[in-house]
Amino acid sequence: MKHDPVGHSPGRFDDVLVIDDHPLYCDALASTLRHSFQECRIKTASTLTEGMRSLGPSFDPDLVILDLKLPDVTGLSGFMQLRDRLPGTPILVISSLTSGDVIEALMEAGAVGFVPKDASTQILQSAFTELLAGRKFLPPGYQRAPHPARYSVDMKNINEKIAALTPQQARIMKLICAGKPNKQIAYELSLAEATVKAHITALLRRLGVQNRTQAAVLVESVSLESAIEADMGETDDPPDA
Repeated sequence: MKHDPVGHSPGRFDDVLVIDDHPLYCDALASTLRHSFQECRIKTASTLTEGMRSLGPSFDPDLVILDLKLPDVTGLSGFMQLRDRLPGTPILVISSLTSGDVIEALMEAGAVGFVPKDASTQILQSAFTELLAGRKFLPPGYQRAPHPARYSVDMKNINEKIAALTPQQARIMKLICAGKPNKQIAYELSLAEATVKAHITALLRRLGVQNRTQAAVLVESVSLESAIEADMGETDDPPDA
């Protein structure tokens, strides 16, 4: 497969895959791309599975724009799966998860850039310019640490905290990571909304965080760390004869 971040033609992207489950945001991304690269061929997908199916000899993108939160992936594993499928293709991550730990982990795992979901069109265009120049892009004001391990946290301690959640708390935590509001969680688990709130209060205390967003970032950071370690293990260990 190709690739270098510059793509097919100098100063432009020819084929771009956008994976995002929010139709309006997906359309806005496609519109920004068409404005920047008028003859760009764009394919969109609302799930990772749909995005993967669009790949093939007739469509080999020179840029993928990926939302972290998709209905068919857990944590940040979608990025890892896509990176494995397209090891030489630049992947620009766009997400509402803007934790420095998550951003650093993604960059170490091979992302070419990160853009917050609330970024302006101008910031998106700046990201495209940087990627076309062969450089990586990070949100304005964000600076990478001099040591790659900066994003690392005490994974053993966090895993122990997550393992200590009750089965019901674990189910609720999974739905929180999927972006479900309390009312939807209550409906899906056949619980009273007050009961869901009580469970969330207890699991936040157990995880040592203050709100749902921090809990989701914590859990997803561990998910990515585990995926990276598993990926490295598969790379380092030769297959059995």
